[in-house]
Amino acid sequence: MEITANIRKSKSEFATTLLSKIDLPLFSFLIFFLDVKVLIKITALIFVYILRPDFKFGFRLKSPRLPLFYPAIIIIALVDYFVYRLDTTQHYTPVLLMGIFFWSLCILAIHQIKLSVEKADMNTIHNTLLLFFLVNAAVSFVDILIIIIKSGAFNPYIYQGLRQKYFIGTGDYIKGISFDTSTTNAIVNAFAVIYFLKRKEYLPSLICMIVLLLTCSNLTNIMLFVTFIFMFIFNSTRSEKSIISICMFMLILFLVKVSPQNNQYSFEVFKNIFRKPLTVKPFAPPAPLINSVVQKKDTANPEQTKQSIAKAHLDSVSTILFQASQNIKTSPQEKIIVSKKPFIPKPNINEPEYQTNKDTTTIQRELVTLMHKTVEDNTLEYLKECAQHTPGKLISLKQTFHFFQLHPAKIFTGTGMGNFSSKMAFRASALKVSGGYPQKYAYINEDFKNNHFAIFLYYFSMVTEFHSVMNTPDSTIDQLLSEYGILGLLLFLIFYIGFFAKHYKKLTNSLPIAAIMLGTFFSGYWFEQLSVVVIFELLILTDIKTNESKTNASSA
Repeated sequence: MEITANIRKSKSEFATTLLSKIDLPLFSFLIFFLDVKVLIKITALIFVYILRPDFKFGFRLKSPRLPLFYPAIIIIALVDYFVYRLDTTQHYTPVLLMGIFFWSLCILAIHQIKLSVEKADMNTIHNTLLLFFLVNAAVSFVDILIIIIKSGAFNPYIYQGLRQKYFIGTGDYIKGISFDTSTTNAIVNAFAVIYFLKRKEYLPSLICMIVLLLTCSNLTNIMLFVTFIFMFIFNSTRSEKSIISICMFMLILFLVKVSPQNNQYSFEVFKNIFRKPLTVKPFAPPAPLINSVVQKKDTANPEQTKQSIAKAHLDSVSTILFQASQNIKTSPQEKIIVSKKPFIPKPNINEPEYQTNKDTTTIQRELVTLMHKTVEDNTLEYLKECAQHTPGKLISLKQTFHFFQLHPAKIFTGTGMGNFSSKMAFRASALKVSGGYPQKYAYINEDFKNNHFAIFLYYFSMVTEFHSVMNTPDSTIDQLLSEYGILGLLLFLIFYIGFFAKHYKKLTNSLPIAAIMLGTFFSGYWFEQLSVVVIFELLILTDIKTNESKTNASSA
């Protein structure tokens, strides 16, 4: 069978491929540039530019070498700065300069990626990518192994001990080589699954699929599942269809058997979107526990009042003890003695060890204090009403459209960099939720404060269950629209998406990857994240170069 032959071939060539020629500067750059710490990213850029000191970016209107989107976004930010006099706002200038710095890092990164693709042969690039994805998979497997050892459970996804430290959130700890969020790891592996699938390297594809499942990224799973459906129908060979079927079966098996709680959580999220908000009635204690003597406080005789309260308390305790005595059950020890077959009693999941820690953390208290200090009351009331049935990400999109209805003059070029919805806006708040920032230069724009900042404070001041990707306001599309306006969104479509789309005839293997990246742009500030976009650009440019080489070889 073709699949079996290909897998055997992959196994036999596995060790040889690892020892074959790779692009060491590119491999080192990928490993360190994807690290979560900005300082390490900058160090990776400095290192690779020392090895390859080339600054010929090739930004020109006709046949640009790199996407014109990057310099165009910086120009829009500068126009907003001078036209709307944003420099008069306290501490805004450092925000602008740092924002421009991050967009410049994007330019420096894609330039080095382009140089690697231009100068190295395609086998070298493919071997480098193979090694990178396998190293990332190895680190991810170490992550899950550490969790298994710490929890003492072979399947930590259903283990409720340790105050449910892992359980439904186990995937959050599978961060891979970047040590970034598990979502980043999930998207990188989704790219890898398709990349190796289209290259007919099925073993690495299945390995990356396993890592993707371990991250429990529901949004990435949905995007990959939809992509698989389209590939299965329109763009796959018979052997590829078989591997797609295996991957889809693995996904279903994981959701049903390994981590059913994530499946249930996703179902509840979508159900709540379409469910009408519930009217919550105020809680009242059971009637037997309320003593009418206490309700009528005798102000004339304080001593009698104290005796009445004490009597009511004792009566309540007696009632509880009597009710408990009527429901006495055989203890596990008694069951072992009486039972014909000895068995090990199951742990009592009602014990504190198996319950989520509901104690308010220091960070949550700080967020609550900040929320009530900075966010307007009507905004909080609006969030309380909407949060019953609408995820925070959808609320944030509504906020953006509502803002432009109130401020139509800003719809063309947006509110300005770091003023409404971006990683830079969160970083400048000096809350250390998106990296460090000097406290003395802290900056929070009013438009950001009463919109996306309010959403973050509201959801992340609550218990962990609400700290979901579905409740975060981050979105690249929202960022471009709100901070750079319709012009910024058009520049993204024309000069970024269009830059790669003009080579659509050469994108034989990476169109599914492009589809996943486009969906990913709706969840996360991925350009400022300096991680996933770099891998996407490398895979697209590699596909273009590979097909150009094939075309040149056939014509020769």
